[in-house]
Amino acid sequence: MRAQHQSSAPAPTPVPAAPVPRRHQQEALDAVRASWGGGGRRAWVVLPPGAGKTLVGLWLAAERLADADDPVERVVVLSPNTAIQGQWLAEATRLAGLGVLPARCGADRDLSAELTALTYQSLAVFDPDSEVEEDGGEVSLLGRLHDNGAELVARLRTAGPLLLVLDECHHLLQVWGRLLQELLTELADVRVLGLTATPPAALTRCEAELVEAVFGEVVYEASIPALVKEGDLAPFAELAWLVTPTPSEQAWLAADGERFAELRSYLTDPTHGSISLLSWLDLRFCEPVRRTTSWAVLAEGAPELCRAALRMHHAGLMPLPGGARPTEADRVQPTLADWLLLVQDWLDGHLARSDDEADAAVVERLRRVLPGLGHHLTRNGIRRGRSPVDRVLARTEAKAHAAVQIVGHERDTLGARLRMLVLCDHERATATLPSALDGVLDAQAGSAWAVLQALLADPGTACLDPLLVTGRTVAGAPATLRALAAAVSAGGDDLDLAVSEQDGVGVLQGRWDSRRWVREVTDFFEAGRCQVLVGTRGLLGEGWDARGVSGLVDLTAATTITAVVQTRGRALRTDPRWPDKVALTWSVVALAPDHPAGHTDWDRLVRKHTGFWGVDADGDVVDGVAHLDPAFSPWHPPEASELGRVNARMVLRSQQRERLAALWRVGEPYRDELVHVVRVVPGGRQLGTSTEPVPVAVLPDGQLVARAGPSRARRHPGVWALLALAGLAAVLAVVLGPGGSSAAAALSSAAVVAVLSAAGLQGVLWLRRGRSLLEGAGRPPSVHQVACAVADALHEEGLSPAGAAAVAVVVDSDGSSRCHLAGVGTEASRVFAEVLDEAVGPVLSPRYLISRRSAGPVSGRGDHWRIGRGGPAPVEEVWHPVPALLGRSSARASSYARAWRHWVGEGRLVRTGTPEGSGLVRAWQGSDPLALTTLHRSSWE
Repeated sequence: MRAQHQSSAPAPTPVPAAPVPRRHQQEALDAVRASWGGGGRRAWVVLPPGAGKTLVGLWLAAERLADADDPVERVVVLSPNTAIQGQWLAEATRLAGLGVLPARCGADRDLSAELTALTYQSLAVFDPDSEVEEDGGEVSLLGRLHDNGAELVARLRTAGPLLLVLDECHHLLQVWGRLLQELLTELADVRVLGLTATPPAALTRCEAELVEAVFGEVVYEASIPALVKEGDLAPFAELAWLVTPTPSEQAWLAADGERFAELRSYLTDPTHGSISLLSWLDLRFCEPVRRTTSWAVLAEGAPELCRAALRMHHAGLMPLPGGARPTEADRVQPTLADWLLLVQDWLDGHLARSDDEADAAVVERLRRVLPGLGHHLTRNGIRRGRSPVDRVLARTEAKAHAAVQIVGHERDTLGARLRMLVLCDHERATATLPSALDGVLDAQAGSAWAVLQALLADPGTACLDPLLVTGRTVAGAPATLRALAAAVSAGGDDLDLAVSEQDGVGVLQGRWDSRRWVREVTDFFEAGRCQVLVGTRGLLGEGWDARGVSGLVDLTAATTITAVVQTRGRALRTDPRWPDKVALTWSVVALAPDHPAGHTDWDRLVRKHTGFWGVDADGDVVDGVAHLDPAFSPWHPPEASELGRVNARMVLRSQQRERLAALWRVGEPYRDELVHVVRVVPGGRQLGTSTEPVPVAVLPDGQLVARAGPSRARRHPGVWALLALAGLAAVLAVVLGPGGSSAAAALSSAAVVAVLSAAGLQGVLWLRRGRSLLEGAGRPPSVHQVACAVADALHEEGLSPAGAAAVAVVVDSDGSSRCHLAGVGTEASRVFAEVLDEAVGPVLSPRYLISRRSAGPVSGRGDHWRIGRGGPAPVEEVWHPVPALLGRSSARASSYARAWRHWVGEGRLVRTGTPEGSGLVRAWQGSDPLALTTLHRSSWE
């Protein structure tokens, strides 16, 4: 039999399908089309990293180039670095090959192609890998245009109808936005599309004004949590690794801290100055409240100064001013900044105006010692210099060792899946170390180069083939670099690549630039041939795309929301080859607990996470450091003794990726809006847990009335049955008479027993009822009940779209509770949170007071029996403040009183402007009826 002969022709290569917009991409496209269709010429779209801003821009470019009625002739895309520029070119070329983009694509400054991708450096030059200040400032502009900038501007003027796409357009606000603003006034026919991940709420007032001039209003915005819920970004968690400086650094910090201890001792000595600092604090903050003003007015005029004063009270250095209510932010030790703020006030208010020699001596002492603390006393007051302490904490060598430890833990968890990105501020330090730090801090500490050296020196991480890639350098172990060079050469290009050595580390050199080597190193990294990539925030911290990144170690000092969103975005992209990917971002923080400025790195962490959303341990999406660990406070770092336990909790959490993914509840409905939350921590008093209205009303005369059921003491049906039986027996005894004496006697006995039984049963019922009424009347109110009263009053007065039915209270495992008004929008939830905070707080200076009557203590069963019969109980009356918003008018206060009586308990409403009210304020001012600690948080739903 002849064998069947099969054709050897290769199977046809499948034609790749054109991309289809995802939900948020489609919504963004529709929003821009609507804006332009209505006559708009400029649009600003806010989408998180990984949401596909590039595709949105290219789809809109394709439509404008193909529009027969209102076309553009040229599309020019500007982006912040060559890596992002290369991504635009690659994606545009791909879409052109699929027939989606009817344009030639190029990167030539002559704008000969229909779509040209350039970098911002085409107009303004800045170095993305240059060293930055510790305060987290963005990359700096050199102050003049690129040499060829004027030529590019001239071409833009004559490019015809133009679409200018500005990717990561927040750079315009920090680098050359004013230049662009002037340029746009000269372009006769231009549409502008701004694409960024920076939320508009993060803009300063000046930035917002520039945005209004350049882009107009935001036409579309989506958040990171929304895209995680959609499945378009990977679930993620934020973690922190806490370190203390190296022993040599700590020794220097301890010596430096002694200078502040000496200054603090000097300032608290009552013999220094004609009016000592502590006496000044009393005159400045306590005396005015006693005589001429209120704490609320004082705090409104100088909030930071008053916060520093309350921290001095917390430290036991001054009394609590009348009407002041210390919050979470105030219940911490005063920082160096607090001390200097109060000293500045002392200088302005007294020392600088005094002719007393004692005051002049204080000023001179301050002038001498402040430079040692990184500050200077000038004619304009105390000015901060560049703090050596901050530099030590920001760049301590302990951070590089921490990066090694983190990578090691992630290697143990993920194995071959590990793709870790380590981001630093700069490749190499260029600024000279302060002389005070000679021999304390290595000149390259904190640089990407130092981190690479640490990774290569450790056998557990060296085997992961770490590489460094910046705008100037590709470095690593020589063997890893040779493997990279071979992979690049396999593509057919002869780039003359060779490995040299610098400081014991290999460097790959050849005829290529960062646009090429970033792409090649990224492919090498994605393939797993290098599992750790060290880079700078300027190059890899923005726009760089590698879907396999499993996590990020953040060693940067940048704290703007722009930098934070961009940095975290590097790890959030989904990976088709890893459907259950969960990304982790580790922030490394250095603490010096014994130094007065030893929390500055913690403050950086707080700023990084303010306004950035992440999932917490309970599955709520919240901003701030609370989503890293529920024990974290924005106002103070953990105690030194806790650092090891904190790091252990972080490692454990990093190993629970499945649980982290489940906490995000991907695919469930969401609203994509901010919700204000009040977190309530119980104090010394026990609170109720009821979610229902108050069960028993306490009348002014002490009568206890059940809200549900009989309002008076009634006999039980069983009692009536026994009494009926007794009556029947008595009648029968009479009817039977003497002739039936035995029967009569029996019936008479039965009647007696029935009467006694009925009386006994009734007594038991009165006793039980009395106990029940006293329990209901003496039960303390719950947070839920007060919240419902607030919600109903706000709703009745038209200040909220929903009442008590929308109150949501979640009790956490530590006994605290989180309360918010659900489904009402951001502004209504903010109003509710502020009003609730006042309602559960102490009595300060309210316009109205409202009381809550409760049953006082009783002596025993006799009182229970008496109250059960309908007798009065002893009455206690506790006074609470009516929140300011609900106390602005008698009508609002009355609405609150009605809701209060329904949910919390019967009581009186009294205006504090009356004689009775002023007396009550004097008696109750400063009291805290519920003894709660409230913390304000933001959540997302």
